[in-house]
Amino acid sequence: MGAELYEYTVPYEPDIQAALDKLRRRVFDDKEFNGAEFDPPTPEAALEATEADGTCSILDIGRISDQPDIFCACPLSHEQLEQYFGTPKPTEAMVWESRDFLEDIERGMARYVILYEGDEPKRIYFAGYSFD
Repeated sequence: MGAELYEYTVPYEPDIQAALDKLRRRVFDDKEFNGAEFDPPTPEAALEATEADGTCSILDIGRISDQPDIFCACPLSHEQLEQYFGTPKPTEAMVWESRDFLEDIERGMARYVILYEGDEPKRIYFAGYSFD
């Protein structure tokens, strides 16, 4: 089995960890993950039940980090935003049109991008790949 891409957008809030936590809760409550058929009691139990495959969802990502790491979501750098989108303030349309940045995400890791309308942050885009 190969790594599976997952993607989500959520309303912007300055506390990215809080946004991630809310997204994880929604995905868990809506049973939108590999292993939902086991009816795990918590997102952590879901991850344990799926072993090496992971949940193939944002449930595999527990925290925000400044650097890429397993089980973490980190932002694209200023240089990467310029490289992929030509601006440090990409719109949602830019992210959906330019998919090259996805190739830089490793298995079991996620990245996030703050999406703008003009100079105003509006949404947060999360993308990652399953472990297997």
